[in-house]
Order: sequence, then structure tokens, then C-alpha cells
Amino acid sequence: MIFEVNPAFKPRQQEIQTVFQQFENSGTDFIVGERNHIKLFEIGGQTINVKSFKIPNKLNQFVYKYFRKSKARRSFEFANILLEKGIGTPTPVAFQENYNAFGFQKSYYASIHQEYHLTYRELVEIPNYPDHENILRQFTRFCYRMHEAGIEFKDHSPGNTLIKRESEVLYDFFLVDLNRMKFHDSMNARLRMKNLSRLTPKKDMVRIMADEYAQISGENPENLFQLLWDYTEKFQKKYHRKQKIKKKIKSLF
Repeated sequence: MIFEVNPAFKPRQQEIQTVFQQFENSGTDFIVGERNHIKLFEIGGQTINVKSFKIPNKLNQFVYKYFRKSKARRSFEFANILLEKGIGTPTPVAFQENYNAFGFQKSYYASIHQEYHLTYRELVEIPNYPDHENILRQFTRFCYRMHEAGIEFKDHSPGNTLIKRESEVLYDFFLVDLNRMKFHDSMNARLRMKNLSRLTPKKDMVRIMADEYAQISGENPENLFQLLWDYTEKFQKKYHRKQKIKKKIKSLF
């Protein structure tokens, strides 16, 4: 077993380890997914969000044991990097990796549970969401700061940004599901727009984001829009093609 805790939570180390050990039989369900399970626990007067990652297949059990960092470890390390760079994400608490003779098994990542009012997904699915354009433009500025810090968030999809309303007109943004990231010394316009291409299929939202990004960066708004829309269309075609293939495969069984 490998366990690492944020130094700020060292006094609660034993309680956190107990939570990992008793995950299956305690806590409150928050998200029950096909691959991962998230529960909430109370530790020291704080709500802790604990993500249990599914045991990987036999090949990846070997790979994660000897060659690659686990999703739990990457989530913990990347959260610390994001906070160091001033990018919002729930405060990391600890992670744990379990092994047996055959290789890597269960792993867990714990963070402070972040309260929020919506995700980016609501902006896509509810066009008349209150203060829609203002939120979208502030989100775009958040993405610009992330890109300026050299952060390529490879799971930059609609459900992975939590949005918290701080006042009637101001919002904070927090990245979650952190295990796929790449860090650069700098990012060109193509890489930046490609990184935003998984967020929405709606052309009006893409145009607003490109316009706001151009205002901040000094780039040509039409050029950014064309880049972002081209990448968005490519992603959407690829996504829907995969969905059709999955449906065909399911229909055979």
C-alpha cells in the first residue's frame, strides 16, 4: 500500500486512512458511476469527497504497478500543481494505492468537498440559464489563465468545471477529474482552442468564447472562432461516430 497525505491534514491521517479502508461500507453516496464511485465523509468538521477508482484490467494492473502513476496519485499531484499556479480545484487531502501479488488494485483520492451552484454543462443544456453570457465569459477568462500557466486539461469536458456563484455577477471556477493533464512552457493558439473544443457543440457559445478569449489575448476574434469551431466540429463528429459504434456493438449482445 502507498498512502500520502497533504501536510495540512497530517493530524487527521489515521481518520483518512480509515475512510479509505472502510470505503465500501461507510460514507454517503455522491456519484455512483460505471467506472468510479464517489462518497462523502465527515472528518474534523469538514466534508471530504473520496473517489474510489475501479480496479484496472490485468494489463494495467501490471502497468500501474511498475511503469505509470495511478489516477489517484496523478489527481493528488496535479491538484497541488493547479493550486500552486493559482487555478481553482478542490483542496487535495490524500491518496492511497493498494497492491497485491498480481499488481495494482484499488486506489482512492480524497479532496475537500467543493460546494457549487452549476457546472459548465448547465450552460450548454439550459440556454436561458440566468446570467448565461456573463458566466460563459468569466469561464473563458478562467481558461485563459489556465492556458497562460501552461496547463492543458485533457479532460476539459462540460461536467469537469464546477461553478460557484460568489455574488450576483461574480463566479469562481474549479476543475475536477484531474488525472489527465499536460504541462507546457507555453501554448500556441491552436493548442489553446483545441483544448476548449470538447465543451459545447453550440455555435453561439463557441463564438462568445472566441470573442472573450480574443479580447483578453489580443488575438483576432474571427481567427480564434474559426480555429475553435473547426476543432469543435471535428470532436463532435468523432464523438458521435464512437457513440454509433458502441450502440451497434451493444445491439449484438
